[in-house]
Amino acid sequence: MSGYLALVLHAHLPFVRHPEHERFLEENWLFEAITETYIPLIQVMDGWLRDRMETRLTLTLTPTLCSMLLDPLLQERYAAYLNGLIDLAEKETHRTHWDEGLRPLSEMYLGRFVSARDTYFAYGSNLVGAFRKFQEQGKLEIITCAATHALLPLLENHPNSLRAQILVARDHYRSCFGCDPRGIWLPECAYVEGIEQVLQEANIRWFVTDTHGVLHARPRPRYGIFAPIFTPNGIAAFGRDLDSAKQVWSRNEGYPGDPRYRDFYRDIAFDLDYDYIKPHLPAPPQRSFTGIKYHRISGPAVEKEIYNPFEAQQAAADHAEHFLRSRVQQIDQAARIMDRPPFVLSPYDAELFGHWWYEGPQFIDYLVRKAYYDQTSFRLTTPDEYLKWHPTQQVARPASSSWGEEGYWKVWLNETNEWIYPHLDIAQERMTLLARRYTIADDLTKRALKQAAREILLAQASDWPFILRTGTSPEYACKRVKDHLLRFIALHEQLSSTQVDERWLSQIETIDNIFPDIDYRYWA
Repeated sequence: MSGYLALVLHAHLPFVRHPEHERFLEENWLFEAITETYIPLIQVMDGWLRDRMETRLTLTLTPTLCSMLLDPLLQERYAAYLNGLIDLAEKETHRTHWDEGLRPLSEMYLGRFVSARDTYFAYGSNLVGAFRKFQEQGKLEIITCAATHALLPLLENHPNSLRAQILVARDHYRSCFGCDPRGIWLPECAYVEGIEQVLQEANIRWFVTDTHGVLHARPRPRYGIFAPIFTPNGIAAFGRDLDSAKQVWSRNEGYPGDPRYRDFYRDIAFDLDYDYIKPHLPAPPQRSFTGIKYHRISGPAVEKEIYNPFEAQQAAADHAEHFLRSRVQQIDQAARIMDRPPFVLSPYDAELFGHWWYEGPQFIDYLVRKAYYDQTSFRLTTPDEYLKWHPTQQVARPASSSWGEEGYWKVWLNETNEWIYPHLDIAQERMTLLARRYTIADDLTKRALKQAAREILLAQASDWPFILRTGTSPEYACKRVKDHLLRFIALHEQLSSTQVDERWLSQIETIDNIFPDIDYRYWA
């Protein structure tokens, strides 16, 4: 064996839960990810267990995602969503009965949706528990993230908020998985000096950063990104491998762009008669994805060709083979010039696999099986496992970095979203004043303080400035930031000068019900 490979998938969605509405379009972000990414990954890992394979995978499950996956209201709504998909797929099998090209595809979707429902209910609607099973059997390392995926370098001037993001996440991880997290995915792989002090307080041992965060460390790392570095306080920093990233992420060369794969954007919601599709839309009259797509990417041609799942499956196998051989060559070459086995970290957004790249879970399944059966150059591992085998590493200070555009904070701090931060700065300072003032509080005051903490965390989420920059759902992102800040302002005013409105507090506790056991004193 020449070295190690760690596949790291980052599963994250912002906290979107709207009990005040019967149906809400943005809740579909979660439902689509469950159907196309999380359940397929569980099914793949169940297959590895069934075949008694010695496999390793690392997965971030962010606190906001876990909160939604465990929420009874969203679990109930997801079951209804899945039943609706099955009803639509059944309709499609009748509509396409005489179409030799589409009928097999409609039957495929029906089978997949029924299979997803079977898996979901087999785990008691508890996907967090499903992933916990794999961790407890030693096949998966689950890591955490900041509480609401805040971009931590932008909290650098308010250390108490940065501390709260990490410690609330640590506490929530304990409640989900019955142990402390060993690793953390820094949101957007964004690092700035000082973060490691909070990680040390939370007893987190390692984090992921972008390539240049390690390569530009001081002093320069002897092994580049083929080994982690230790920060001066002993926290390990793992750098992203660019070669394996390029093979998946590259717009021109990345695997998901192969014309044999399913086209993400061509959905029957936009092709079929509105009255036919209306009962299955999440928020009519707006057309939005159903998940049933009959066309493949097909290349630059305007007219898309019919999707062939067998050709796509072969493409996934081909790409898994190519990825495997590339890693074998890369690790073997590095091993010849290093005095220790090289380590390659390949991190990706989990939702790429299945949601954006429909065949992504198949690719992972093929890759892990080929790595287990077909080669001896590297061993699949997790960062924590690697550190147990190789506890001595070079000490260096990582450079400020992120995996966003141009490598820093441009995506989350620019002309489209800069208005957020002055308001956040004031709210964060006020939260610290409240936490220091109320070291002891009665029950109602404590409820208000905990809710104020929740609103601050939700307003800090990096998702909102990201959406404002990309323009995908800017009205919704803007409203979310303003809603959380306005609720915090009202709570601060009630706690500072009037009295807490218990009836109103109960209403917003029902809406923003994340982190029920939050400790507001972290801001003190």
